[in-house]
Amino acid sequence: MINFNVRFPDDLHARVRAQAGADRRSINSEILHLIEVGLATVAPETPDRPDGDPASSAPLRGKPDSSRPEGRGVIRPIR
Repeated sequence: MINFNVRFPDDLHARVRAQAGADRRSINSEILHLIEVGLATVAPETPDRPDGDPASSAPLRGKPDSSRPEGRGVIRPIR
């Protein structure tokens, strides 16, 4: 098993802690459950993946000013 440290904003941590309590799980178990549920909704038939192939790489994602996979990016002037 891999140990992975994540920093949560206080409000998100409170929401996860409350949901874990409601589901009678530890916070760690709740986070794993939420990740599994989230990944199940991004199944191979996701339109982001060409032909629904899970081995195909999905388009890059990021902030609006990050580079896009097509090589085009949003250029903002320096102020």
